[in-house]
Amino acid sequence: MKYIVSILALAIMVVSCKDKEQKVEEQEVVKEEIAYASFGDKIDDSNVLSTKEMTEKFNSMKVGDTVNTKMAATVNEVCQMKGCWMTLELENGEEAMVKFKDYAFFMPKNISGKEVIVNGKAYVNEVPVEEQRHYAEDAGKSAEEVAAITEAKKTFSFEADGVLIREN
Repeated sequence: MKYIVSILALAIMVVSCKDKEQKVEEQEVVKEEIAYASFGDKIDDSNVLSTKEMTEKFNSMKVGDTVNTKMAATVNEVCQMKGCWMTLELENGEEAMVKFKDYAFFMPKNISGKEVIVNGKAYVNEVPVEEQRHYAEDAGKSAEEVAAITEAKKTFSFEADGVLIREN
């Protein structure tokens, strides 16, 4: 009887230890690595504002204001001539026009719809008619669409020194 109780106690200890090992394995969290293509200065994906936060920040600014920041957004459009500018989708149908610091780097022309992280200076400015028409031509707009631009426009802008394009 003494041997049966000892064997039973030993079996219970083995089974209970085995359960603890399984619970530890189940609790391990695997962090998904996100792959990015990098352009311009080296940046990372930490401390990034959402499009909602960035839209609120832009709306609180007036023409001439600037702020250093980093934001994540979806690309709406890219310059089809060189990739020298892109527009990013913000909240409520708003967009941010992104240019690249010192004309030092360009974006691939086929990234519309992809998620990017941009780092640099956000600012609000007024874009003259001729500059708007130039961007419209670069984007491949028709002559009628270009001619329809007749007024200066307040825009949300961004001068990026680094960009990450999400690859997966």
